[in-house]
Amino acid sequence: MDNSILKEKALEAARKLGPPSFYNMQRKELDESYRYFSNSELLHRCRSYLDESKLHPAHGIFHCEKVAMEAGAILLVESSNNKRSASERKEMLLCVQMAGLLHDIKRTEKDHTISGSIEAGRILNELDIGADCKGYVTAAIRNHEAFKKVLDSTNGMAKLISDSLYDADKFRWGPDNFTTTLWLIMESTGITVKTLYGDFQEKMEGIRKIKETFRTETGRKYGPEFIDFGIEIGNEIYKEMKRILGD
Repeated sequence: MDNSILKEKALEAARKLGPPSFYNMQRKELDESYRYFSNSELLHRCRSYLDESKLHPAHGIFHCEKVAMEAGAILLVESSNNKRSASERKEMLLCVQMAGLLHDIKRTEKDHTISGSIEAGRILNELDIGADCKGYVTAAIRNHEAFKKVLDSTNGMAKLISDSLYDADKFRWGPDNFTTTLWLIMESTGITVKTLYGDFQEKMEGIRKIKETFRTETGRKYGPEFIDFGIEIGNEIYKEMKRILGD
């Protein structure tokens, strides 16, 4: 069965909802994060280690770049609230965007946060990144999976980098999950609509639980809306599947 009808239903629902308020309310920080990402030679070199053909189909370069830039925006909001100095903000911005780029580099493997943090450490050695930044990046990658024990951070900077990465990654469990991720997974795995329908409500319940896991003040402020929007889109997909399979 062609997924195009379901995908269009999802996109239509997303258009009606509009973008989550994070994109309007934190426009300044998003723009600053994007500029830094675009202009940093170190980040360009870091990105060059990503091979689309080796990444998970639904967690490819586009996903990693989006997480990197939005993690940067979250960190900028949080570090401004905490009165961090300009030099500290710049150092943390580099670290969190590197973590965003590399966080899913081993997504196809079991325990990908562990293997991903090890691979990220190897890459950062080649980029000649300092020990503190390397530690922040690898710890953030190790800590970015939902519903897993969070390892203690070495200091406040490490915690902010780790928490910002987590929250940006979990923003993707909102509209992105139903307008992009779901269809990439179905195309790459051959999952049928009937199979999807069978455990869809169970998967939706897992997504709802993400609402309680956001770690930064910014994530707790905006993250639940991302999830609510995703659930609304998911409900429209479910109704359409029910209609199609009933027909």
